[in-house]
Amino acid sequence: MQILFILWMALLPHLTPTPVKPAVTRNHCQIFGSVYLERNPIYKNTASHVVYLGEEEAFANMVVYRENNKLFADGTAIWFITPNKAFADHILYVTEQRYQADFTVHFTDVRSFATCRD
Repeated sequence: MQILFILWMALLPHLTPTPVKPAVTRNHCQIFGSVYLERNPIYKNTASHVVYLGEEEAFANMVVYRENNKLFADGTAIWFITPNKAFADHILYVTEQRYQADFTVHFTDVRSFATCRD
């Protein structure tokens, strides 16, 4: 009887249900600085977000200004597109299908138009 009690006490932590942890939401409005745009589907899992580069500003979740200097890419939706993955703060995978994307990006030529729409 004592052996059964000890066995039951040993298995008790494994029999209780574990609490469900909520999924971590990734906020795309916090993306700024140096960004690497990954286009190779082999490395899709290494990217933090999946984006679609749209032509229409009206339907974009984020209107991004391309900065020429990494030091000035310090605000929301202001990106320095880096050619090297090793120097990027954020790695984004670019998809051709809009339905696969986490959010849509449109590039603008005016810095003051850069914004993030939730």
